[in-house]
Amino acid sequence: MEKRKLGYTGFEVAPLAFGGNVFGWTVDEATSFRLLDAFCDAGFNLIDTADSYSRWVPGHEGGESETIIGRWIARRGRHDDVVIATKVGSDMGLGYKCLREDYIVQAVEQSLRRLRVDAIDLYQSHWDDDKTSLDETLEAYAVLVRHGKVKAIGASNITAERLAEALAVSNQHAYPRYETLQPLYNLYDRSTFEGPLAQLCMREKIGVITYFSLAAGFLTGKYRSEADFAKSQRGPGMQKYMNPRGMRILGALDDVALRYGVTPAQVALAWLIARPGVTAPIASATSIAQLDELIAATRLKLDVDAMQALDRASA
Repeated sequence: MEKRKLGYTGFEVAPLAFGGNVFGWTVDEATSFRLLDAFCDAGFNLIDTADSYSRWVPGHEGGESETIIGRWIARRGRHDDVVIATKVGSDMGLGYKCLREDYIVQAVEQSLRRLRVDAIDLYQSHWDDDKTSLDETLEAYAVLVRHGKVKAIGASNITAERLAEALAVSNQHAYPRYETLQPLYNLYDRSTFEGPLAQLCMREKIGVITYFSLAAGFLTGKYRSEADFAKSQRGPGMQKYMNPRGMRILGALDDVALRYGVTPAQVALAWLIARPGVTAPIASATSIAQLDELIAATRLKLDVDAMQALDRASA
């Protein structure tokens, strides 16, 4: 299995991360364990979650995904062969996103307890908090790293300007710096990452793990009309992709998939894996069959013609 350096974190990861947002939501604990076992048995090692997964489910408070991962770690008795990435700073009931020092110090203890680990491998700022100074946030992370509770830090949902500012603050005060970025990026959603943000990450050797890598399922080709929205809980969210550009992207995915004898989802992931600066796309699976499909995408190497056809369709 090809491993890639995850920025300067010291970790090397396979080119596909398992998105833990489904654990405790669309996947029960027993199925979650089977999926995680199969993922690791296939040689993959990056598992992404957040303290806020899955607050959006009625009756949930957040932390459900971390709790399941923690029980999985406890059952297998180790986690030294996997990289556990979680996030802090999403709205957990305050009504706003928060990266204050006191909030982070409290949140990390809860994540450590749920995950049943002594240290979080990668602790990420889930959303930017422009009401809290970067100095305060990064100093809080510095304390956590010094106390051995966090090994490396990353950012998500942050602009190029704010990321550059954060890197400058870390350099000025000798704080740990954001070594990874988790941006919204896929064949449909390209503008958030491409340009100054991607250039900054490549220049600073920041590891990039993309979320919504399959556009919440749209790029699987499962949703082609409003009649398909009932196929999953995410179906109603597909409306925003149902436009001429979205249909053009699906058409290009179909063409390339047919040529290679694979699925549109595999082509979409292979395109991402081959993009400059991307370390590993994050994708979720709710069954072993789905997981096998995702894993097969990491073995698919698209030629120049295929990459250009997908670039043109999604421009």
